[in-house]
Amino acid sequence: MRQVADGFAVRSADELEELVHEWGFLPFFRSRVPGFSVEEHIPRELWFSDEEDGPWEWKGPIAARRGCVYGKLFEKKAGFVSREWLPDLLNYRRDGYDLDARYDEGLAPHKDLLLWQMLRERGALLTPEWKRLTGYVKGGNTGFDTAVTRLQMQTYVTVERFDYMTDKHGRAYGWGVARFTTPEALFGEDAVAQAYDRPPAQSRERIAAHLR
Repeated sequence: MRQVADGFAVRSADELEELVHEWGFLPFFRSRVPGFSVEEHIPRELWFSDEEDGPWEWKGPIAARRGCVYGKLFEKKAGFVSREWLPDLLNYRRDGYDLDARYDEGLAPHKDLLLWQMLRERGALLTPEWKRLTGYVKGGNTGFDTAVTRLQMQTYVTVERFDYMTDKHGRAYGWGVARFTTPEALFGEDAVAQAYDRPPAQSRERIAAHLR
């Protein structure tokens, strides 16, 4: 990777995924930590290029490879977490609760529970279908985006991949529609629970020590 500004240039999906695996955690946009984002390591010309794919196009294929997860995981903003570090993040963020228990304790709203239950029942859902099945249609329920962001931050829901429209040559275009699932459906119950034998606070310290 060649240098760019104060960092290095990521010029492909493979290089971006390599960086995610190396760091474990990588917000998509600038954060309070200088240099700690996808945005700061992608040459400006690749963000909206008609000739080359850039980070908008890369995020879908990277998520689909299942070596990491992509979603709103950093202060309600998007980013990547490697599969290696996902169990500790799940353990810390969930704090010993599955969503049923969180709801029973009055720590989660009913709309979150219904969205999560529908996703678990179906395995994975495109955003429009998920909204339709849970009543988030015109004149129906409100607050879908807020609830889904909350579920991602709490690690009960993640993006499986993005589905794109294709042109007559079979090339994908547009922003893509997120297909959501649960980490358990994506990686399996055992993989998700790998850090459950640690207290959540210990997972938090492991993450902090790694990032330091």
